[in-house]
Amino acid sequence: MMLTSVARARVQDWWAAIDWPQARRATFRALRRAVAPVGALVALLGAWQAYVVFNDINPLILPAPSQVWQDTLGDWWQLQPALVVTLQETAVGFAYAFVFGLGTAGLLDLIPLARRALYPLFVASQSIPIVALAPLLQLWFGTDLTAKVIVIVLVCFFPITVAGLDGLRATDPDLIRLYRGFGASPWRIFRAVRLPNALPALFSGVRIAITYSVIGAIFSEYVGADQGLGVYLREKQAAFRVDLVIGAIAVTALASVALFLLTLLVERLAIPWFYAERRRVNGDG
Repeated sequence: MMLTSVARARVQDWWAAIDWPQARRATFRALRRAVAPVGALVALLGAWQAYVVFNDINPLILPAPSQVWQDTLGDWWQLQPALVVTLQETAVGFAYAFVFGLGTAGLLDLIPLARRALYPLFVASQSIPIVALAPLLQLWFGTDLTAKVIVIVLVCFFPITVAGLDGLRATDPDLIRLYRGFGASPWRIFRAVRLPNALPALFSGVRIAITYSVIGAIFSEYVGADQGLGVYLREKQAAFRVDLVIGAIAVTALASVALFLLTLLVERLAIPWFYAERRRVNGDG
């Protein structure tokens, strides 16, 4: 009960501290920025629709966007459970990738020998084709969640590690010496100086990784699974349902964009001081 009261008080303090006029201005700016990409997407879909209709293209080869929309909605009862499974796998795999990536970045920053020994190996690991490794993981770990999580971690951890390490190493050395002069321990310096300084760069890596995570989950399902978007795509391709394959691809893209925007929202809530400083420097008010 006491913990609940404390949590409620902190939420109320956070809510009261929000600069609502600035939040409204930021919302309007985001909506204005969204006009151009939405307009480009509408134009692209219109051109696609016109090309298919005026050239009488066989829908088995290239269906019109209107048909893709209609057929995807009609098959939503099957697509929606597959999407939920993939998002669940994505959440678990990305959580492991984030913890592993951040921990690795901290390790490489604190221990120079580890950085010299492991960093080249991490770079080399990105040259391993997942298309060749995923079947081996399925063979070793089966078709359960473990193999899928490993694939997602392999896809996602590197951008998080590199971005986090760059952010940690970019910390002002004068500030570190100041903390050391006051007797701060290495852990205290890491927690109070290095990690906050690294958060903007770290979130840049997280935004990249979160979009890769969905692709990694789908690919692991495509190689071997009994449910998920990867299985759905495999089945529809085998049935020559081009319309539903395109619909599933569109749903995947929307899921990736939604996760990207969610990450951006978390970033703005986690490091408001960074965006406030950037607005001040850019003169955005």
